[in-house]
Amino acid sequence: MTKRYQLPLRGALNPSTHRAGTNPGSFANAPQIGGPLAFSSPDTPGMPAPSEKTAWDFMPEDWTFDGERWHPPAGFEPKTQLEFARLGVVTPEMKRAAEREPHLTAEQIRDEIAAGRMVLPANKTHLRYGLVPMVIGRASRTKINANMGASPVSSGTEAEIEKLRWAERWGADTVMDLSTGGDLDATREAIIKAARVPIGTVPIYSMIIGRSIEDLTREIILESLEHQAKQGVDYFTIHAGVLREHLPLVKDRLIGIVSRGGSLLAKWMIHHGEQNPMWTWFEDICDVMREHDVTFSLGDGLRPGGLADASDAAQLAELSALGELTERAWRKGCQVMIEGPGHVPFDQIEYNMKLERRL
Repeated sequence: MTKRYQLPLRGALNPSTHRAGTNPGSFANAPQIGGPLAFSSPDTPGMPAPSEKTAWDFMPEDWTFDGERWHPPAGFEPKTQLEFARLGVVTPEMKRAAEREPHLTAEQIRDEIAAGRMVLPANKTHLRYGLVPMVIGRASRTKINANMGASPVSSGTEAEIEKLRWAERWGADTVMDLSTGGDLDATREAIIKAARVPIGTVPIYSMIIGRSIEDLTREIILESLEHQAKQGVDYFTIHAGVLREHLPLVKDRLIGIVSRGGSLLAKWMIHHGEQNPMWTWFEDICDVMREHDVTFSLGDGLRPGGLADASDAAQLAELSALGELTERAWRKGCQVMIEGPGHVPFDQIEYNMKLERRL
């Protein structure tokens, strides 16, 4: 059953001139034409309050709380920055990241990671290649990601390394390899070995090389993730929140599903008549990612591709699913960040961000 949200509509015009698509309407105040508030967007009334829950509320079932602190089961070995933070450990990576965040101490970074409000994407393999640790989170400085990647008709490994160098030179904090052509494996490995910044990928792009999306199985998914994790990828974009029950919600959109990963998984669900495999086997995916401390970047597969479809039922339904996936990942000891919200009007950005914090 799809949950309905009370949206803060205040009488301003729909951001789509001809009311195309599924956007419910502007969140701005009705304009005072000729006055000082020709356009204004209230910054508090009607906005969702942040959730009071943190990652501490979603601990693994075999951990115990003695009234003061959490204790893991006997023989437990921490593998992720989140698990070290839960144990009160300040890792060398947290100390290095603190040097890049002059307003934060290493202990504060540890506490934010433990609360789930911050991630430190640092695959153990990439650390051995010279990755410089950094953090992404509400308390840290704003970070900029650079996207690059080879296509079937242009670029190659050498050109992608050159792009990486320019991205790092001009201050990119992270880089995503979105290659869809050429020797994806060799290109990815070369980028990771050369990169000083965290590298992310969308693994489903590689999963369908040489096969159709309909042929995707649990074994193919986990083997591909394991391979990329062993190579040293620091974070994976996984479109696990696009659920089968969400698909009817996009039929009236002006632009439909614009996410490549989201559309591929939608096709898989329609073909098989089953739930999103990334959702179904999410705990198995967590096990792979925990082993190498790969951070989740939960993908917004139903993000709006234009203002006409912003803040619609499909987008918000997926966001709710991403909230549940975050809780599941935390219980497995994995770090999580969430993508989104996509193309939304200025007056809807605040609502989307606050709803995301709520969920």
